[in-house]
Order: sequence, then structure tokens, then C-alpha cells
Amino acid sequence: MKKSVFLTRKLHDFALEKLKRRYNVEIHSGKIPISRTKLQSKIKNIDGLICFPYDKIDRELIDRSENLKVISTYSVGFDHIDVEHAKQKKIRVGYTPEVLTEATADLAFALMIDVLRRVSEGDRIIRDGKWSEIFGAYDYVGLDLQGKTLGIFGMGRIGRTLAKRAKAFDMKIVYHNRRPVSKSREKALGVKYVKFNKLISQSDIVSIHVPYTKETDQMFNEKVFRKMKKTAFLINTARGKIINEKDLISALRKRTIAGAALDVFQTEPIDKNHPLIKMQNVVLAPHIGSSTKETRASMADITVRNLNLGINGKKPIYSVGY
Repeated sequence: MKKSVFLTRKLHDFALEKLKRRYNVEIHSGKIPISRTKLQSKIKNIDGLICFPYDKIDRELIDRSENLKVISTYSVGFDHIDVEHAKQKKIRVGYTPEVLTEATADLAFALMIDVLRRVSEGDRIIRDGKWSEIFGAYDYVGLDLQGKTLGIFGMGRIGRTLAKRAKAFDMKIVYHNRRPVSKSREKALGVKYVKFNKLISQSDIVSIHVPYTKETDQMFNEKVFRKMKKTAFLINTARGKIINEKDLISALRKRTIAGAALDVFQTEPIDKNHPLIKMQNVVLAPHIGSSTKETRASMADITVRNLNLGINGKKPIYSVGY
């Protein structure tokens, strides 16, 4: 008898074909994200679950499952899953970390260029019919990246890849991590380790590349913004809840910091009347850090491979917990 797999959203056709050859597959086709009520009913009898980062797989939901052997999430983050409880229930958890490194680092760098050179702001000026004359010597100026100090908060795979991009632009690079990387890696990347307070006070641009945890929850708040340069910019392609959004809005309005470029938010999608939308010193992207054709296909492939391994009692390629 074939095992049963449920997907909270459609994956690529090639990935679905692989699944359908081996399992009884059901895919949620209604409103995204799937309602909790529906997910509660579906999880009871399935052997494998493929979920997405906006699906909350908590203790209560896990306890409703009777046959679940694996949770395979289509994401690098897994803070939406109660990994510890899954481990206690002998349920494997797989995720998709390494394949989106390049794409996310590229987006972080793109956001940095955009907000410093005011590209999106200029696009709005033209589309709104406000470009009425050729700009003069002091009009509509942006900032060079060369010579600026980039502070990378989190020197994991994405942080290291961003450092390579920044080095090519002759930027000074400092970083903070739970533990410094090796001296040889620091030399190769052209980076220098500093304490967190130095990172935020010395950097012209701070780019966030840490996971969302209890320790990083609301970590960038009014206290941190006051310590940053008034000319500094904040980039976030990690998780929205690492930033206290209310404090950020206040800091941007008061020009406590110069600007921000964000791919992630506390609540997604953000409301059309969100205060950030009306700010000219902010660049916004709709959570597209991994959104390249190549990366998304690789993520789908790994999601299926993680599920195949976990459903058969084996450790996923990228595994957390059990």
C-alpha cells in the first residue's frame, strides 16, 4: 500500500511527478496559506508532509498526527516548526539551506545598491510623471558603495557570500557572529570580526543574516537604531521578526538612520496601508530572497529528496532535530 503525502501548496511539476510515482499525493489548492482547520484534518493520517515557511507546524498540530514520519519544509528557515517536539515524536524534519545561498546574497547586495543609489525611488519619480527637468549637480544624489563599511551580522553561508560581493566593490567589511570564523577565512574574505556594538556603531550599512530565534527576536530595536550612524542603512533578507518594525518606522521617520531595504516583514504579505510603503528612504521586496528559477527548482528537488529519505526512516539530506 502506498504511503500518503500532503502538500500545503503546489510544487514544480517535475517534483510532483516524482512524488506521485511513489505515494498517494494530495495538494492543497485553496487559499494560501492553508487554514489551520484543514491542516489539522489532513495531518492525522498522512505519512509525509511538505510545508512552507508560513505554515505553523506546532506541538498541537504534530500531536494530531498518527502516522507522520517526516516534515519536509520548502525553506531554509525552520522556526515555523516545533523541531524539538517532532524529535520527541520520532518525526524527521528536512529543510533546504545551501541551495539558496547565492540567490539570497545577490538580493541583499541588490537591495544595498538600490537603497544607496536610490534606484527604486527614481523609478517611482519617472512613473509618477515627476521627472520634469534634468537633475543638477546637487539634485537627486545617491551614495557610492566603494569605501563604505559593511557590517554583516551573521557570517554563515549567506553572510560569507555577501562578503565576496562586497569585497569586489572595495568595501570595508566587518562582521559579528556567535563565534569568529577562522583567521584564514577572515583573510580570504577580507573581513574583520567586531563585537555587536561596534558593528552597529561603525557600519555605514548593516546587513542581517542570522536565523530567527528567541535571542534574535526584535533584536534590532530603538536602542540599536540609536547606536547606528544617522547616515547608516539597514538591510534585511533574513527574517522580519528580527526587527522591531514599529521602532524601525520611528527611526526612519526621525532620520535616526538614513534608510532601509527589506525583503522580509513581521507579517506577510504587508498591508497596502503599511507605513513603510509611503517612505521614500525605504526599498521593499516581497520576500524573494530565494526567488530565482534555478534556486526554486533546486529547493523543490531537495524538498522531495528529504521527504523520500525521512518517510523511509532515514535522515534527510539537510536535517534538523531527529
